[in-house]
Amino acid sequence: MKIFIIIFCFLISGISRSQEKYIEKKGTIAFEASEKTFEPVKAKNTSVTAILNINTGEIASLALMKEFRFRNALMEEHFNENYIESDIYSKAIFRGKIIAFNFFELSDQEKEFNVNGQLKLHGREKSIESILYLSKKDKYISLRGEFVVTPQGFDISIPKIVRNKIAEHVKVFVDFKLKQQ
Repeated sequence: MKIFIIIFCFLISGISRSQEKYIEKKGTIAFEASEKTFEPVKAKNTSVTAILNINTGEIASLALMKEFRFRNALMEEHFNENYIESDIYSKAIFRGKIIAFNFFELSDQEKEFNVNGQLKLHGREKSIESILYLSKKDKYISLRGEFVVTPQGFDISIPKIVRNKIAEHVKVFVDFKLKQQ
């Protein structure tokens, strides 16, 4: 009987723990670093993983750098080899906390939340503060937002020959549909 109670307790704790987390494995991160008079510099990654702990509001995401797709294959090659150096710095990681997050206040109407965290990219870590828009429908939490980074903030050097074709401030867009686990 004691063994049955112990097994039951482990099962219940495992179930309650898994309900704390919402996960996305095919999320989207896109960025745009275009200057108006030149060819658009933008890419999208649709294989981003994100995890949200609904009890604490902690959020984390991981994007593999080689998964960013550009309209132009040559741009993609330069991005991976010359700027991001994805053989050395293969991923971008964000870890943060959604401020004043309350899972029970979420509905199918988007609600605005502040988020603070650390973005690790190209071997450097920087603080990020932004706004996220969250909504909940059925077993999903939709999360979208944007923030701005600078290449120099992550020690990404842009050669002089193309410096005026790439924006100093890069807009980053996130879009996740997290599912209860």
